[in-house]
Parts: sequence; structure tokens; C-alpha cells
Amino acid sequence: MPSQARLGIDLGGTKIAGVVLDHDGTRLAQARVPAPRGEYGATLAAVSDLALRLEQEAGRPCSVGIGMPGSLSPATGLVRNANSHWLIGHPFEADLAARLDRPVRLANDADCLAVSEATDGAGAGARVVWAVILGTGVGSGLALDGRLHPGRNGFAGEWGHGPLPAPRDDERPGPPCYCGRHGCVETWVSGPALAADHARRHGGTPTAEAVVEAARGGDAAAQDTLVLHLERLGRAAAQVVNVLDPDVIVIGGGLSRLPEPIAGLPDAMRPHIFSDTFDTPVRASLHGDDSGVRGAAWLWGPETV
Repeated sequence: MPSQARLGIDLGGTKIAGVVLDHDGTRLAQARVPAPRGEYGATLAAVSDLALRLEQEAGRPCSVGIGMPGSLSPATGLVRNANSHWLIGHPFEADLAARLDRPVRLANDADCLAVSEATDGAGAGARVVWAVILGTGVGSGLALDGRLHPGRNGFAGEWGHGPLPAPRDDERPGPPCYCGRHGCVETWVSGPALAADHARRHGGTPTAEAVVEAARGGDAAAQDTLVLHLERLGRAAAQVVNVLDPDVIVIGGGLSRLPEPIAGLPDAMRPHIFSDTFDTPVRASLHGDDSGVRGAAWLWGPETV
């Protein structure tokens, strides 16, 4: 009987990615399929079908880890806080376990980023890894000694839906957020938030990438937007660093492919850090778009091998 491998699924808004990893991280199988939208049953079927297909291709029995938007309530076992709203209120983990006839581990996609990068990525060897997703949304996860730290109530690292620290008068109450609040960190420092802020103050309908490219080309308005975005990101990130003091900060998501936010973040945080020294490295995720799916696989530790 071949040894057990780790299978990870990353459930995104438009795609479902899957991978099977051997005990040393070697990739045994991988695939991507479109993600159903708006239908819980179709999503459940797509994820379980992909898992079974990948296990067959790998030729190994597999543990299964799932990365997804939102998280599970420890009180009910039901999905909460997911921007894929059709998952909310459903026992996704239990339903998958029943379909696959084995235990399943499920975690937020930012948690999976943290586990992936702490295991064999940009945070490998660090005791405390704070992993941040800066993309369409904003979130973060924590890994301690290479293992996920979900927290007592299962939402450790839920950073994107706190308020922007020290808001200026023109930042109150802040843009509306899908969570029902105004001025969440996500509404200020995500990719769409950067673009929306530029549009509010300078007009046009650019993407975040277009704003960065214009700033590189010397456009004064775009440079102004980028400076303000980085200052807000520094305020928001420093609040977490003052509490956690991580050994490394790893940045994932679409904005991690832009060097400016990563290079500029330490200096943007420094005025808000309550310490006379601050040398925490800020790094782009090593595994890029694969971090989520690899982290889902690594939700199962050495006991699976």
C-alpha cells in the first residue's frame, strides 16, 4: 500500500485549484476547474469530484485540506463570513467529509497562505509568520512553528474587517464594505480599493496595476495615490505588528506581484511601531498563486505520512 499523500483544494471565487503533495512537497498531481457560483450543492460536488480525481491520478490515499473564503463557526460548524455568500450557513466541512468518507480539514485562504509559506516558503524556519493577502480582498493568517494558529474562536488574523487605524477627517466614515461596516481595512488597502481611491480623488477608472504603472512613468496623480495607499497600509499593518511582533511578514495576493508595496511597507509601518527598533522582514510569497492550495495540503501535518 503506497504511503499517504496530502491533497489540497483552494476554493476561489472563479476557480478551484487542487494539488497532491508527497511527504517532501513533491507535486504528484494538480488540476484547476471553474468554480460554480451561487449554488452550494454544485460547489460541494465540484470540490469533492476534483479531490477524488486528483487522488486517483496520484495513485495514493490522501488526506484532504480545503482553503476557502470565510471560516467555520466553532459553535455550529457552519460557514460564516464568506464573500462566496452561498456557502454561508452550510456545514461545508461535514458535508465534504461525508462525500469523501474521511476527515477533512478546512481553513481560511489566508490561513493556508500562512501555512504554505511557513512550511517551505518565504517564512520557512521562522517561529511566527504573519501572512497577509492583498488582492481583491484583504485578510491574514498566522503560523506558529510552522503550524496554523486559528485562535480560540477560529478567526485569528481576521484583519481586513477591522477599522483603519487613526483615520483622518476625510477618511471617516470610510467606504462601505460588503460586511455591513464602513471604513474596514479592506476598503482602503485592497487592489480595488487602491483603484477606487484614485478614481475618487483624480477621476478615471483605472485598475490598481494601471495606477502603479502610471506612477512608475512619472504621473503625479498616480504617485500621490500610491503614496497615500502605502501610508494607509503602513498604519493598518503596524497595529498588528505592535500586538504580534512577528518574525517575518509574507505578502500574497495580486498586489504581492508589485514590488512597490513590499519594498515600501517597512518604512510605512515604522512611524507607527511602538519600539525603538524594527527590523522585521517583509517578503513576497515564494509560492505565489500556489500558496493557497499548497497550504491547504499542509493543513495535515507529519502524522499523515
